[in-house]
Amino acid sequence: MTDRRAGADAATAGPGRDLRPWSAARLPRGLHPGAWWLWALGLATAASHTTNPLLLALLVAVAALAVIRRRTDAPWALAFRMYLVLGAVIIVMRVVFRIVFGGGQGEHLLVSLPEIPLPEWAAGIRLFGPVAVEQVLGGFYDGLRLATMLVCLGAANALANPKRLLKAVPGALYAVGTAVVVALSVAPQLVESVLRVRRARRLRGAAGRGMRALRGIALPVLADALDRSLALAAAMDSRGYGRTAAVPAGQRAVTGALVLGGLVGVCAGTYGLLDTTGSGYLGLPMLLAGLAVAVTGMLLAGRRVRRSRYRPDRWRPAELLVAGCGVAAAALTLLAGSVAPELLYPPVSPLTWPELTPLMLLAVVAAAGPAWLAPPPPGSPSTRAPMADTPVSAVSTPTRVSDPATPVPGGHP
Repeated sequence: MTDRRAGADAATAGPGRDLRPWSAARLPRGLHPGAWWLWALGLATAASHTTNPLLLALLVAVAALAVIRRRTDAPWALAFRMYLVLGAVIIVMRVVFRIVFGGGQGEHLLVSLPEIPLPEWAAGIRLFGPVAVEQVLGGFYDGLRLATMLVCLGAANALANPKRLLKAVPGALYAVGTAVVVALSVAPQLVESVLRVRRARRLRGAAGRGMRALRGIALPVLADALDRSLALAAAMDSRGYGRTAAVPAGQRAVTGALVLGGLVGVCAGTYGLLDTTGSGYLGLPMLLAGLAVAVTGMLLAGRRVRRSRYRPDRWRPAELLVAGCGVAAAALTLLAGSVAPELLYPPVSPLTWPELTPLMLLAVVAAAGPAWLAPPPPGSPSTRAPMADTPVSAVSTPTRVSDPATPVPGGHP
């Protein structure tokens, strides 16, 4: 009986079906957006603690790999290319800034530009003059670090669904979270509008370039952005966004005072931790007390917002693994800095070739884990691809499920 049931399951599974017990964990589903943001923040933290161009380039490659393997066709997933372009612009601007205001520090002269004399009140500022390799390389390192942090956050913006992220926002910060989600979705929507307008122009045979083409693209994009804003405002108003429960004025004053007092305590505690000359109670005790007061105020303020959740997002092992990869990448980078800090910040004078340590490579491997550990999202190219051992006609030809007598192409009725 058991063998017959197993044979029936194998027959009904069809070619390409995996009947292993752990295959259910790899079913296409959307990962919790908080896990993607924690992973990206871990990568950005690792990038902020180094100027090693090899490590920064590997972090950018890891972020791009995760986006390529786990992105969807949603509008926010199309904005990663914009972050790459913006990162390249940041690098160029940092290098140009060093050339204009660098002052010519360095032994290896690259080019000598005419210097612009400045008045006496601008002493210490130098415009142009000799350009050394060291100053250009220093600007490139700084720009690459900032660009890597931006690309890591852009990867989270491309992978995480901002609408689902709004579900995880506490009730006290729901209005602020709504504004942040709307702001995060502006750039992806603009990219989608630009692509749609350019596609429509090509279909109409428009071949203009330069300012003429920019005018023909910018006006429809701005009109589409205005229409989206009006539609979003009407949808949010119809669904009750911004409406709060009836709360007495005294309770509102108490919650506001607790939140503001807690934030002031957090600021004072942070200052006390940074300032070693201050008294002891101004540091960690003040920080913990401020956090406790602020959290209490937010919990009380969250009662004003009444909202229901349909199918709330839960943290599963895949989410924990993805978030842990980001934390591990940041921790390994910090550990590598404590072991060999001169390799995390390679000097530009004298010129030395950057090197990688085993801890840095482990950090890169940990950062690349979500590209395989995260389940494939629904609607991704990998989930839509036909199976290799399945006939093409069986995949591409639609059949009516409601009619059991309809024969399946390539099979039996």
